[in-house]
Amino acid sequence: MRALGRDRCLELLASVPIGRVVFSMRALPAIRPVNHLLDGDTVVIRSDLGNALAASATGHGAVVVAYEADMIDLEYRTGWTVVVTGTARLILDQDRQTRYEQLLRPWIDEPMNCCIGIGCDLVTGYELVPAAG
Repeated sequence: MRALGRDRCLELLASVPIGRVVFSMRALPAIRPVNHLLDGDTVVIRSDLGNALAASATGHGAVVVAYEADMIDLEYRTGWTVVVTGTARLILDQDRQTRYEQLLRPWIDEPMNCCIGIGCDLVTGYELVPAAG
């Protein structure tokens, strides 16, 4: 396993459409698969305001979360994983909301009435490479 730099981590994160957001729900960790896009140093996801993550971001203004995405080749036992830790906030700017709604289509058939931006405050990643020999 080899550590990756921040720029490479963000490049890899931008190359896949889905990951997992990790947040606190009733003081316990919760994980949800979501599709995303990367806009500069912000991971953008869509949610509905009744969702626990959106409710937390609304109720407190912001909430610290982790976001993880990866690509693993099971046959060759290679791949990569990237974790972003940062503050999740509702995106309130109407122009940005409209743009993200056009670019980021939910994979599930449920209403998504808000966009959440996760700042890339801490970015770590690892590449799984074949063993020597």
